[in-house]
Amino acid sequence: MKKIMALAVAAILLPATTVFAGPPAPHAAGIESKDYQWAKMEGEFKAALDAKGEPKKGEEGYEICGACHLPSGAGRPDGTFPQLAGQHTTVLIKQMADIRMGLRDNPTMYPFAKELVDPQELAHVAAYIESLCIPVDHGKYEGPDAAQQIAKGKELYEKQCVECHKKNGEGDKAKFYPVIAGQHYKYLLRQMTEIRDGHRRNANPDMVKVIKPYTNEQLVAISAYQSSLSMPGSMCKPKAGAKKK
Repeated sequence: MKKIMALAVAAILLPATTVFAGPPAPHAAGIESKDYQWAKMEGEFKAALDAKGEPKKGEEGYEICGACHLPSGAGRPDGTFPQLAGQHTTVLIKQMADIRMGLRDNPTMYPFAKELVDPQELAHVAAYIESLCIPVDHGKYEGPDAAQQIAKGKELYEKQCVECHKKNGEGDKAKFYPVIAGQHYKYLLRQMTEIRDGHRRNANPDMVKVIKPYTNEQLVAISAYQSSLSMPGSMCKPKAGAKKK
């Protein structure tokens, strides 16, 4: 617990770009390698998927995550830290396992992700995060042309994204496709740009093929639409007295 509190305080006091003292994250061959296999079922990743995660047992382990992603799992509207609440356990386990093994480059998160002691704790924490309701007040596209951007993004989304990420942004748990409903606009835009430009080394090759031809303007529109999605039955209840937008 003392270690968790120390890291949590450091996360609050230090900027997101700070690399914590200690050995650097490992570097595994990713999408740049001809031998790369997305969601390869082996090692810690498979062990965590096979383990039965219990939300209550993952609550304490999540404390170290809550320093950046907030206790609610809401993340930050400016996109520095993603919204996690309600995300599929399979997606959470894959991303944490990829960071821990050096397949996804995230030097800010690595010191925290490696504190989860084993695949069982990974499964417990993922189950706890999945159990959280998805906040309704996440970061959205707020430009004066929001209506037009969302309309353009909806057209693009329904043409090529809906098959995997589904109508309401609920993704597909069995296929490791993430929930994007309730996600911050700026985070979505950054991740899609990094995937398109080859900087997300644990990306799904099928998504890379789809997103590769998109212009910056198209990615803005798609992100604007995606950030407007909500999942019926999964969203948090609006706070009492909150104004409707």
